[in-house]
Amino acid sequence: MRRCMQASLKVLLLLAACAAVLGAQAPPPVAEAAQQAGKAHDDKYLIGVDDVLAINVWREPDISRSIPVRSDGKISLPLVGELQAAGRTPVQLEQDITAKLRSFMNDPQVTVIVQQSNSEKINVLGQVVKPGTYAYTVAPTVVDALAAAGGLRDFAKKKAIVILREKPGGGQDRMTFNYADFLKGKNGTKNVDLQPHDTVVVP
Repeated sequence: MRRCMQASLKVLLLLAACAAVLGAQAPPPVAEAAQQAGKAHDDKYLIGVDDVLAINVWREPDISRSIPVRSDGKISLPLVGELQAAGRTPVQLEQDITAKLRSFMNDPQVTVIVQQSNSEKINVLGQVVKPGTYAYTVAPTVVDALAAAGGLRDFAKKKAIVILREKPGGGQDRMTFNYADFLKGKNGTKNVDLQPHDTVVVP
């Protein structure tokens, strides 16, 4: 009987030791979030006004939160205070927050994820039902943009829709889109992919 109890105790101790090793090897939540957010850590993406950021400080739930970028381009966090977010990449903002938190804790682990990209917009002008500015995520193509704007008015020129795109060095590129042919499936007319800050003009 004693031998059975001793054998059972050894098994339990072995299982506990294995669990401890596995727990030590498990990555912290911040690391997991970083792995799942590859796009959010693209150094080419610049945070903008109205973007919603998910900020995670490992083991600091009172600091971790989802927060929108204010109209002045800044965010506010406990201990950190105000920080400029607009114009920074998620990685740069992580570094800024980490530097501030080092005054209060050892080795802070910070992850910044763009939860909602609201700063990249496109404009739809002219003979549409609801001309205005729309989030790029809602209107990534010219047809999506027309739909977001409520469609065309009765006398809109479907064959002469214009897309204006700013050049990096100044000036504009001008493209035309024949919406009438697109609807009929004529001549291989394809939908046009938009870029953030494009302007769609319906004459």
